[in-house]
Amino acid sequence: MGKRKLIRLPFGLIGMGLMTVVITTGLLWMGVVDDPLGGEPTAVVPLERTVEGLAARDIAALSVQQDLSSDEDGRAGKQHATLGPRFDDEANQPSRIGEGLSVTPDQRVTERVEYGYLPKVGGDGIRPLDLYARPLSGDLLSAPRIAVVIGGIGLSEAGSQNALKSLPPEVTLAIAPYAATPDRWMKQARAAGHELLMQLPLEPFDYPDNDPGPHTLLVSLRSPEFLDRLSWLLSRTTNYAGVINTQGGRFTAAEPSMQLLLEQVTQRGLMYVDDGSSSRTVAPAAASAARTPFSRVDVVLDAVPRAEDINGQLLQLEALARARGVAVASGTALPVTIKTLQEWAADLERRGLQLVPVSATIDRAPQG
Repeated sequence: MGKRKLIRLPFGLIGMGLMTVVITTGLLWMGVVDDPLGGEPTAVVPLERTVEGLAARDIAALSVQQDLSSDEDGRAGKQHATLGPRFDDEANQPSRIGEGLSVTPDQRVTERVEYGYLPKVGGDGIRPLDLYARPLSGDLLSAPRIAVVIGGIGLSEAGSQNALKSLPPEVTLAIAPYAATPDRWMKQARAAGHELLMQLPLEPFDYPDNDPGPHTLLVSLRSPEFLDRLSWLLSRTTNYAGVINTQGGRFTAAEPSMQLLLEQVTQRGLMYVDDGSSSRTVAPAAASAARTPFSRVDVVLDAVPRAEDINGQLLQLEALARARGVAVASGTALPVTIKTLQEWAADLERRGLQLVPVSATIDRAPQG
């Protein structure tokens, strides 16, 4: 038998023909039918190329502050956005900022007690913090802020005079309650433009072997004796914006004691500065609970009182300020500390940083 001849079909031509028919049919359908989607639900969304009034450079992180004000006991209410100083228009005028600060106690925020004069919140809600804080000055109000608190003012005549003579007025000074003439130091410091704090001796862990001095606030004190000692400390002078602890490892770690202290600080219309000496302090949480205007020292400058070590701490302080926007340091009125600070502060603004009083750091975002 002969072999059957196989017929080869032109599959390539057939495929191309089918594709041509499908495409032609689709084009004819779209041309003659009003709804080529066959009645499927659709939506038309207009897309704008730009958004009016907003560009990428306009987007920034905003700090959200609780809307707070002050009642007569110094606690926060609803009309003010910050716990920091509330200056009136006159207080913020450059002419006042360039002058010395008031040295006469304002009767609205002063009350007479057994030991002298105590700060209080005025009947109109004004606080000693509002009246005695130093207003901001300078041309770099949006620059990273650095505050420096120098303590021990009044303990050494030579050291205290050196601090007043050498340090810029933006440095906050803390008066020791054991100064022989605290009112004299208050007047000299305020006349030179310095914001003031009062130092409060608090119980350390090794008390009484390490005794900060008479009227130290102890965790074992009952409320009447505690308040009596606190009254003595706060009445040593006037015209200060707040208080700062000295020592106090045991006290600042005791929640009930810190709550009692900061409730009193708030009711007196003052700010509280934690000196940063204890990692166990509960001060931030207690201040938040009591709505106390609060700040905390980040860097202790002269734990090792040598110029090279202090300069190293100042470099750390600058780095923190650039990273966080705000940083706070503390030191004592030692000659080496004052000389190093004077040299460091001379060109601070040229380095893009602003020296501010510690009251200007109250409303910073909390740091971990």
